[in-house]
Amino acid sequence: MTGRYPTAASSYAGDIDGLILFIAALVFFWGILVEVVFFGFIFKFREKKGRKAEYVTGEEKRQKRWITIPHALVFVCDILIIVAAVRVWVDVKQTLPTPDATVRVISQQWAWTFVHPGPDGALDTADDITTVDELHLEVGKTYHYELESKDVVHSLSIPAFRLKQDAVPGRTIRGWFRPIREGTYDLQCAEICGIGHGLMPAIVKVESAAQHARWMDEAGRSALAAAPRPRAR
Repeated sequence: MTGRYPTAASSYAGDIDGLILFIAALVFFWGILVEVVFFGFIFKFREKKGRKAEYVTGEEKRQKRWITIPHALVFVCDILIIVAAVRVWVDVKQTLPTPDATVRVISQQWAWTFVHPGPDGALDTADDITTVDELHLEVGKTYHYELESKDVVHSLSIPAFRLKQDAVPGRTIRGWFRPIREGTYDLQCAEICGIGHGLMPAIVKVESAAQHARWMDEAGRSALAAAPRPRAR
């Protein structure tokens, strides 16, 4: 955490934060303006001795301006929000930049399994490294992820990456992220998936190139040692 907000640890986290702040600023502006006008009218047209009540039809041109002009301005703001949101959506959800590596993320009740490529850089080979509830990444590298579910709908959520993606049984959902800050970050399921939903946390460790290489070497040797040996004939 930095201040009031989660650490921005992915390449597109700043874009998502900027979009949220942009929408918040527009909503705040219009909210304050509406309240000022509202209370201004209450004060201006409050009951006074000798003043008769006036029936307002809303059909006069000077009265209609209070509807048409704000509506036009709000419509312009809506267009700005849509353009900004679509730009971020396309970058995060519709674009797959060339990856440095691919990791497989498997969700199930109630744990996360991560399959990392070994030294050969490819999945589904003999040197793959499998971990439970602990994802290891190298800072600055672009990763594709292959998200799967073994049972029910789960949701991969890494707040520091500003990433949330549902995992649907029977489907492999692909996306990407690029960690830009070393550290240990929370990973959680953001979809109620059963009685153990609240006990399904994991961590993401973003490491320097040297740290990641050292971890890969140690994890690779451990996996190799634990692998069943062929029986002698």
